[in-house]
Amino acid sequence: MAKATIKEKVEASTEEKLKGLYTVQLIDSKIDRIKIIRGELPLEVQDLEDVVAGLETRLANYTEETAELEKQINEKKNAAKEHQANIKKYETQQGKVRNNREYDAITKEIEFQNLEIQLCDKRIKEFKAQIAAKKEFLDNAETDLNDKKKDLKVKREELDEIIAETQKEEEELKKRSKDNLKGIEARLQNAYTRIRSNSHNGLAVVPVERDACGGCFNKIPPQRQLDIRMHKKILVCEHCGRILVAGDILTDEEQAKILN
Repeated sequence: MAKATIKEKVEASTEEKLKGLYTVQLIDSKIDRIKIIRGELPLEVQDLEDVVAGLETRLANYTEETAELEKQINEKKNAAKEHQANIKKYETQQGKVRNNREYDAITKEIEFQNLEIQLCDKRIKEFKAQIAAKKEFLDNAETDLNDKKKDLKVKREELDEIIAETQKEEEELKKRSKDNLKGIEARLQNAYTRIRSNSHNGLAVVPVERDACGGCFNKIPPQRQLDIRMHKKILVCEHCGRILVAGDILTDEEQAKILN
């Protein structure tokens, strides 16, 4: 009699573990469905945020580079003025020379100053061309940035609205999932988490439905189905590795209570 009682306790313990795992799965699946409602919006918002940040960085860099080019233009203009002043000075000296050697030397200085002025003018034209190219980019980038900011605002509002509608429910479900998981031994917790993370649909615990695994839908032999219904041990699908439970391990009323 004592042995029978111990056996019943072991069986009940295993069944409770399976019920606990399936309960956590039902809660986590509902959380997954809430996330599906949000769809790709979180990713779209993140992508737009990255695009906006990238455009803002490029705009800042181009604005800084344009300012530097403007500075260099002013420096070249000032340098040209200095060279022009030097030419006037040398021309004045040229009228006071005492011999041909001094005249030739001053003439060469005037030629050099003129070449420097030409070089300054050339650099100024190059810098202005670069500024014009950057200005065209800046105009296009600013238009693109404004468009992206508008899109981001709309997407954020959509996401915030959906989150506002589902956040409270999701937080409550997460707490219930965590609380239920605490009642399960660490070994099974780890197995559940590992299987769930490796499953594309987040299913780690599935019921046997129509003689098949509720996860991968492969047929389960009759004897194995009988073992699953007995709840004597934790059994997994031979094909997908998911933990298997009997389809009636939780009544409809129990499942409704869990999900409400």
